[in-house]
Amino acid sequence: MDITKLAEQARDITAASRVFGEPITRDGVTVIPVAKIAGGGGGGRGKGGGRQQDGGHPAEGTGEGAGGGFGLGAAPAGVFVIKDGEVRWQPALDVNRIVLGGQIVGVVLLLTIRTVIRLLARRRGKR
Repeated sequence: MDITKLAEQARDITAASRVFGEPITRDGVTVIPVAKIAGGGGGGRGKGGGRQQDGGHPAEGTGEGAGGGFGLGAAPAGVFVIKDGEVRWQPALDVNRIVLGGQIVGVVLLLTIRTVIRLLARRRGKR
């Protein structure tokens, strides 16, 4: 595993050309797509333990190891719209995030209603 080669590949993948797409021009309007890119990497190395079998031979499962990797994620961020010399930012609509937010609000609302109903029932029971 060559760390230098891994770092060069990571730099190439996250270059500006990956973040900003090719401009699209139609009817005097230019649109430049933009993406959010996030990446991470890591590596490791190991060496066998000092365990030995009878006779001084290394025990099974001992040895050396190395590993590394790099992960990358991309999501649409929006577009720059250029029309009549003016630039406007148009963010991308993340429907999944909106749906998830609505579900969280719904669950919190149901739990709150349940708690209020239980409190009201206890008060009525004490009278």
